[in-house]
Amino acid sequence: MSETRALKLRARDPRDMDVIAALLQDALVPLVNMAYLKRDKRFVMVANRFHWDGSENDTPPSAPAPQPEGTDARFEDAGDEPPFLRVHCGITFDKVLRVRHQGFDQKEKDQILNLLTINTESNRVTLMFSEGAAIMLEVSEIACHLEDIGEAWPTRWRPAHEEGAGTATAGTEEPKSEEPKSEEHSAESSAD
Repeated sequence: MSETRALKLRARDPRDMDVIAALLQDALVPLVNMAYLKRDKRFVMVANRFHWDGSENDTPPSAPAPQPEGTDARFEDAGDEPPFLRVHCGITFDKVLRVRHQGFDQKEKDQILNLLTINTESNRVTLMFSEGAAIMLEVSEIACHLEDIGEAWPTRWRPAHEEGAGTATAGTEEPKSEEPKSEEHSAESSAD
């Protein structure tokens, strides 16, 4: 697999945010790795993003052959290097005036949300997750920074979507306001 370069991007308008949204599609975001720093007007998160920008092979790998009954799994190298990559990525939104959420309980920090897309308007950024979850950031202006953290690691599994399934909709109910107990929460990446 070819060597990859870490991304470091800035977004200042909805078109820039479309690029960020494409790069973060199918990112896995643990709730424990999200924080709204109200005093700093900043929302931060660390995501485990699929490396769409370096994916050379669009064909998902086939499942391994089943083991004969009564035998143990083999531990020797399968021979082929996994064809895809994932990488931890830090995302910061500045100039955030208010954060609202829906479709998940923010107190259940062991949840992992699957980011589908990011919808952007001039004063609103909405992170759309699977199963109807969403985080809406009201911003005075768009100011987003994305930076890969550490080395990418190989994976055999490429996210796949059934046609017409998994569309992100914000729903009709108003997202709930997020008021953190402490502004000093930080988003730390897991060391996996």
